Amino acid sequence: MKSRCLLFVLLFPVVAFANPDFVKVKGYDLEYEIAGSGSEIILLEAGGGAGMSDWDPVFQRLSEHAKVIRYSRVGNGNSTAIQQHFTSRDYADQASTLLIELGIQQPVILIAHSYGGSVARDFAAGYPEQLKALLMLDPSSEHDVDILRAIDLEKGNEEIAQIKLDDMKNGMSNQYLDFWSKRPLPDYPQIKDIPVTVITSIKKMENPPNLFFTDRGRKMWGELWQEWTAAFPQGRSVLTENSGHFVQFDEPELVVSELLLLMEKLGN
Repeated sequence: MKSRCLLFVLLFPVVAFANPDFVKVKGYDLEYEIAGSGSEIILLEAGGGAGMSDWDPVFQRLSEHAKVIRYSRVGNGNSTAIQQHFTSRDYADQASTLLIELGIQQPVILIAHSYGGSVARDFAAGYPEQLKALLMLDPSSEHDVDILRAIDLEKGNEEIAQIKLDDMKNGMSNQYLDFWSKRPLPDYPQIKDIPVTVITSIKKMENPPNLFFTDRGRKMWGELWQEWTAAFPQGRSVLTENSGHFVQFDEPELVVSELLLLMEKLGN
C-alpha cells in the first residue's frame, strides 16, 4: 500500500497477530482483540486502510496499564471486506456501536493514528459520554493540503493532484476526497474539555517526496497541531524528530509514556 493518509506515501510493516474474535456491528463483522485489565479502558483506532495489526508494537505494552481494545474497521484487516464510501463520522458511529456490543459502559481513552485521528475527532464530538481522554499519533488533518499550497501554490496543486491519483489507484480516495475537493473545509463540531494529547512527527528528510515533507512543511505541520491542542485547557502537544509517521513503530515508548501522563490527569 503506497498511501495511508493524506500526503503520507509511505510503506509500513505488516506484522502477524493472534486469531481475532469477531463482533457484529451495523451488519458487518469486525475483528477485535482485548488484552489487559485495570480501571481504564483504551480503544485503539488505526490509520486509513490499516487493520488492527498496526498496533502490534504497543498493544501488549499498553495492556500492562489498562484494558485495551483494538479492532479493524469495516473493509480493513479481517473485518467484512467491502468497497464502499464511509465518512469519518460513519466510522465513529461504528466505533460507538462496537463499544456497546462489547458491553463497554464506561467512557474510554481513545488512541488514534493517522486517519484514525479524523475518526477520533468525530467520535469525540458525537459521543462525548463514551470518551474521557484522547491521544492522537500524527493524525491526519483537513488542513494538510493547505500546507503544500502555502509553500508553493502551483507546485502544491500539482502534487495534490498526483497524490489523489495515486490514492485512487490504491482504493484510498473514498476517505480523503472531502479534504481535497470540498471548500469550505469539513466542519468538525466542538469537542468537550477533556485531556487531549497530540504527538506530531516533524522528522526532517534528506530527499522529501513532496513539499509537505520539506523543512518548512515539517515546521508548519508541527505548528498546526500545537495551535489545535492549545485550544484545550488540558491540551498537550508533543513534537518529535525521532519518529516518522508511524510513531507507534518508531517510538513505542513515547506512546506509552504519554498515555501514562494522560492517565495521571484522570487521577490514575
